[in-house]
Amino acid sequence: MRIVRHYQHGAPSVLSLEEAEKPQPGPGQVLIRAEAIGVTFAEVQRRQGIPIGGHAELPGAPGGDVAGVVEAVGEGVTTVTVGDRVVGDVDHGAYAEHVLAGADFLIKIPQDLDAAEATLLPSPAQTAYHAIREAGRLQPGQTIVIDAASGGVGHLAVQIAKALGAGKVIATVGSKAKLDFVRELGADVAVDYSDEDWTDQVLAATDGRGADVVLETVGGDILLKSLGITAQFGTLVFYGSASGDIPPIPTLALSRMKNVAGFSIYAMLYNKPDVVAAGQRHLLELIASGQVKPVVHQRLPLEEAAKAHELMEARAQLGKVVLVP
Repeated sequence: MRIVRHYQHGAPSVLSLEEAEKPQPGPGQVLIRAEAIGVTFAEVQRRQGIPIGGHAELPGAPGGDVAGVVEAVGEGVTTVTVGDRVVGDVDHGAYAEHVLAGADFLIKIPQDLDAAEATLLPSPAQTAYHAIREAGRLQPGQTIVIDAASGGVGHLAVQIAKALGAGKVIATVGSKAKLDFVRELGADVAVDYSDEDWTDQVLAATDGRGADVVLETVGGDILLKSLGITAQFGTLVFYGSASGDIPPIPTLALSRMKNVAGFSIYAMLYNKPDVVAAGQRHLLELIASGQVKPVVHQRLPLEEAAKAHELMEARAQLGKVVLVP
């Protein structure tokens, strides 16, 4: 089979396609014949040598969200069977024709769901859904700001927030070219955070009070400014740092009755599996009803993994970049 690996950190060109033996599932694992692989920004950072999630070891074999068909199951697997169509987050060796995945967190998907769109379910959609609902505790009628709203998680968060009853969704993006995209997704207000006065624009859209919930994944100066546009008694949810810069939170800013909540989908998976399962069912309903539409920016063959990473690094994508074996 073919698999993408890298033996040094650096530019996207370090990714190389090579031949390898098809793996065999061990206890609790399944072998998936991949139909589509969702590319995540965390793997771009690991390829660069940034230890997102605590690791960036060499040799590297990027992880990702894989949709496909179960070809074999290991000992003790009872939740899925051979022939099931599934999608799941694979932490290593995802850019391949066949991948191994733990059976516990796989999501069974309908036969008519596009594989590339399905790759948005495990990490992006569940992150967006639970960051809004569990960490942000968004209530119907409240205002939410979603930073990086045109990306893999952000574009889903805009739609999910609307579906969960947000009164006003304010989407922030990194360039003028992305403003129309987030408006088409349903954002009530679109703001370019490369504008010097972007926080003033957000405050103006909230009559000066700020947002009840702010979803932040950029880090750096955007994180600190996002805390400034969080309303009193509101919550900023921090779930990533695309910039690689995580500044300290000024505790004095919290004295204005603001909350900061960290979020990790893995913490949800391991500690609240019933809540995650209910969220998966709701997400599938939202997708089936058309309330949430996963957007695939580009589908690239496996041999163009480097191009996929180039798109991600350039922040050029609208939605998800997907590899197709």
